[in-house]
Amino acid sequence: CPCSEKRRPKLTRIAVPYEEKDNSVFQHFGHTGHFKIYDVESGRVTITYVVNTNGSGHGALADVLKKIKVNALICGGMGDGAKRALSEAGIEFYAGVKGDADKAVADYLSGTLCYTPGATCEHSGEHHDGCHGDDSPCGGNCHG
Repeated sequence: CPCSEKRRPKLTRIAVPYEEKDNSVFQHFGHTGHFKIYDVESGRVTITYVVNTNGSGHGALADVLKKIKVNALICGGMGDGAKRALSEAGIEFYAGVKGDADKAVADYLSGTLCYTPGATCEHSGEHHDGCHGDDSPCGGNCHG
């Protein structure tokens, strides 16, 4: 029957600002040098790879993610401009996440990711730890 054509499950692509030296979520979205990309099919990670941002910053990063067809972003802190750019690009984001990048993605896929919707970085240019909020039920420390 032509109307019973099988359809492949929708591919989801998740990006995480990435700290290569310890496989962790890099804590300042606008200054990340790399994204770790996770392709997910039928609820399971099928492939991972690292993408260099080539020095792109803040708003341009949303464009980088859009071009490589990312659906979701798991990150530490980010400013309001980045949040707007991601929303306009149709990318869901989960901020305030710390710790191991692979664990964060596994938690996302299992529905147990603890994130902080209001996590922001409100400093001007310099990177420092502590730029994620603590207004989540877990105090922003689920993966730390």
